Amino acid sequence: MKNEKNISILKEMAEKVRICMFNTITEDGFHSRPMGTAKIEEDGSIWFFTNEYSPKSKEISKDNEVNLGYSDPSNNTFIYVNGKAELVDDQARKEAYFSPAIKAWFPEGADDPNLILIKVTPSVAEYWDSSSSKMVVAFNMLKAIVTGETPDLGEHEKMKF
Repeated sequence: MKNEKNISILKEMAEKVRICMFNTITEDGFHSRPMGTAKIEEDGSIWFFTNEYSPKSKEISKDNEVNLGYSDPSNNTFIYVNGKAELVDDQARKEAYFSPAIKAWFPEGADDPNLILIKVTPSVAEYWDSSSSKMVVAFNMLKAIVTGETPDLGEHEKMKF
């Protein structure tokens, strides 16, 4: 039951943001790049499109530990996901998840020979969510400064999958 709740929270929040900073591990540290989420499945797996011969594909092949950072400051929503990535060549999913925006990178569509999917299986995630307006958040911070108390800036939770 807890996993279903965590997956539901992850899915709802990440699907609103859609773009994340996708971080891989390299010999020099980390390599980050913005990527659009193609799909989040009911089991919590997060899917992306990439070029099979891209640096990120090579990085995942060497070390499949990745983390994703979703951020929507306008809505005070932030999500961090840590998980394992794998390269998946699944034509049915390529066709199901393909969108016109992806065509800019893969002009041949879902049949592009360089197109491959990345599946990220989350192990842990952490989120911060304040549905309050910026004015309410600013007021709570000012109140905390005056009273010396910690401000209530909304929900914050660590989740395991």
